[in-house]
Amino acid sequence: MCEKLIGLTIISAGASLPELATSVVAALKKKANIAVGNILGSNIFNFTFVLGVTTFTEALSYDPILNIDLSVFLIGSLLLLFFMFTLKAKKPGRWEALILLIGFLAYYVFILIRK
Repeated sequence: MCEKLIGLTIISAGASLPELATSVVAALKKKANIAVGNILGSNIFNFTFVLGVTTFTEALSYDPILNIDLSVFLIGSLLLLFFMFTLKAKKPGRWEALILLIGFLAYYVFILIRK
């Protein structure tokens, strides 16, 4: 199996369970801003801090194919911010969530095909 596929499913699901629990509780209490802030904060923290600490221990090689993955990450985060701050409700609704879910599934299929 592809390493990215394993990372997208098993490892990221296990690592994201605390964020998922916090987001579900916040959503149930009608605090969508906390849920979205938790998700974005986790993404930014993982991308900057964890990657930075990892680089201190060993030099990382960079494969230009990762530009596609980084672009998908950036587009997904920007879409979430767009849905949060441009709509009247100030929170993503079902249609926005569906768009993000379809985007994730399309990226997942892309990784399977790209291999």
